[in-house]
Amino acid sequence: MITPTTNDEGVGTIDEEAIAGEAIAVAEKHLRDILSMAIRHAPPRAAVVVSDAPPRAAVVVSDARCELTVALTEAYRRCLPDATFIDFDAVTPDAVLAAFAGLEANDLVVLIQSTNFRLEAFRIRVELFKRALKVIEHPHLSRMPGAQALYYIESLAYDSGYYRGVGYALKARIDRARTGVVDSGGARLVFASPFEPAKLNIGDYSEMNNVGGQFPIGEVFTEAQDLEAVNGRVRIFVFGDTSFRVNRPAHPITLVISKGRVTEVLDSTPDFDQVLANIRADEGEVWLRELGFGMNRAFSRDRMVSDIGTYERMCGIHLSLGAKHGVYNKTHIKRASARYHIDVFAVTEAVYLDDELVYRNGAWQI
Repeated sequence: MITPTTNDEGVGTIDEEAIAGEAIAVAEKHLRDILSMAIRHAPPRAAVVVSDAPPRAAVVVSDARCELTVALTEAYRRCLPDATFIDFDAVTPDAVLAAFAGLEANDLVVLIQSTNFRLEAFRIRVELFKRALKVIEHPHLSRMPGAQALYYIESLAYDSGYYRGVGYALKARIDRARTGVVDSGGARLVFASPFEPAKLNIGDYSEMNNVGGQFPIGEVFTEAQDLEAVNGRVRIFVFGDTSFRVNRPAHPITLVISKGRVTEVLDSTPDFDQVLANIRADEGEVWLRELGFGMNRAFSRDRMVSDIGTYERMCGIHLSLGAKHGVYNKTHIKRASARYHIDVFAVTEAVYLDDELVYRNGAWQI
C-alpha cells in the first residue's frame, strides 16, 4: 500500500517521485490481475496468461490532462505492450472511431479519461458493447487529485476470492430475504418487503452479455419489490451534489422515509436542500430506490475520493434518491419522467437481512 502524506492543513499530498514509481508499479499489478482474471484478455505476446483464450488485440484511448490518467496509461503500456495507444487530444474523433472499427469481437478497448470522452452521437461504451468488444472504462479521473489518486489505484486491486465469494453470498442472501434493516446509529431504515433479484458488479462476466464496464468495481445492488414498504430513518454522511461530486456535510443528515419517500430531513445543508429541490421540481416527490451493498475496501468514511461514481463502491450501504433506476421497472413510475438517481451514503453501523446480521465493524459478515 502507498501511504499519502498530509500537509500543514491536513490535505493529502503525494511525493512526485512516488507517483512516477511506486504508484505506477502498484497500478500495473492491479491492472494485470483485472486483465487476466476479470476481463480474461490475452495479449498476443502473453496468451499464456489466460490459457483457454486466444490472443486478442487491444486499443487504449487516454488523455494526459491529469496525473492519474498519465499514471494509468503508463501502467497499461507495461501490461499491454502490443496494444495501440491513442492520445485522445492529439487525433480527430474519426481516427478514434477508425481504430475501434478495426477490432473484432472479444478484442479490448480501454478508456482512460480525465473527464468523459465525447464522440458526438457515438455513445462509446454502449456502441462498443454492441460490437461484442470488451471494455474497461476509467472516467472522471481529474476529480481525484493528490492523495485521492492513490486511493483510486488501491481500489483497482482485484481479489477474486473476496469479490466472488462475498458477492455471490450476498446475492443469495438478498434474493431469499423477506425483510431488511439498515442501522445507521440511532436510526433504523426498515425494508418490509422482499427485494428485487440482486445484480452483481464483482468482475465476473461469465453469465453476462457484456464483458467489462466502469472501474473500480465492487458492488451488489437491489431495491425493495414494494417501494412503499420502506419506512424509518437513515443517517447519511455523504451525498452526490449537483456537480456529481462527493459532498460531506459537517454532521450526518437524517432522512425520514415514509412509504418509500423522503418526507422530512433533519440537520440538512443548503447543498442538500438544493438536491432535494431539484428532484421535487421535476419529479414532484423524492423516492428512495436503490439499496447498494458496496464492497470495495479501498474506500471508507475516512478514505474518500471526490468522484461520486467511483466512491459508490465504498464498503457499506448506499441508497439512491429520485425515481430513476434503469435496472428495475416499477409500474407506478414512468421511465420517461424519471430523471434523478442521486447516491447517498448511510452511516452503516449494521445491516440485517431478515434477522441475520450481514454487516458490522466496516465489513460484510458473510
